Amino acid sequence: MNPAGDARPSESKELRIVGTTVTHETEALFDRVAASVGRRMPRVLQVGSRTLVSDRNVLNWRSLVSRRFGGKSRFLGMDLEDGANVDRVLDICESEGSLKAGLGEEAFDLVLCCHVLEHTRDPWRAARNIEGLLRRGGHVFVSAAWSQAFHATPDDLWRFSVRGLMRLFGRLEIVAAFYSGGDVGLDVAYRVVRDGKPELDPRSGAVEQGLFQLVLDHEDNRAVLARQATERLPVSRTYMPTLFVNMVGRLA
Repeated sequence: MNPAGDARPSESKELRIVGTTVTHETEALFDRVAASVGRRMPRVLQVGSRTLVSDRNVLNWRSLVSRRFGGKSRFLGMDLEDGANVDRVLDICESEGSLKAGLGEEAFDLVLCCHVLEHTRDPWRAARNIEGLLRRGGHVFVSAAWSQAFHATPDDLWRFSVRGLMRLFGRLEIVAAFYSGGDVGLDVAYRVVRDGKPELDPRSGAVEQGLFQLVLDHEDNRAVLARQATERLPVSRTYMPTLFVNMVGRLA
């Protein structure tokens, strides 16, 4: 048996779509963080932490971190506005000095940035600031919209692909990437991998297209539009479901 199990070496190099769940990927993220901090309690920052009534399908990261690492884990939630689950009112697009003045000089072992980047006025600065807040060996988990209805909270400015996130977070080693949906109660996700590692080459786009769109014929298109609660204009029969790109990076 070879190190890859009973698969032949040529098979292990094939491009594969692997089914997974957000729950499984979250546990894998925490495993990486635990391995990097050892016996020390991790310092965790959530960017965009304010809890909204509409966040029915958003993970409660404070609770998950506490459950995994115990009550002594150091968790800070920051947001543009004060509210539930917010410890610091700060803008991730501020200067590095302003952020460290508000968050402290100690670096973070994990920064969580979920459903935030599409709303930032300057995602490039946001990414640089997040990298600057990390400890060497620290991890970042980013989840951003690739396909989602317009949602201005407070504004809706950008959409991202995995390779787009790689461009933003150029200092990070990408250790995991997966795609997930947005339906309440449906914990389904997919990874595109080659040889057990995330496939980051643009050529994988031909495979990814299958996750991103649904083409309807004329009658099905009319039926879908007729079922909408509000008026929709029939511009196209090509629909893109709610999909998020998720990336785990490590600062080497």
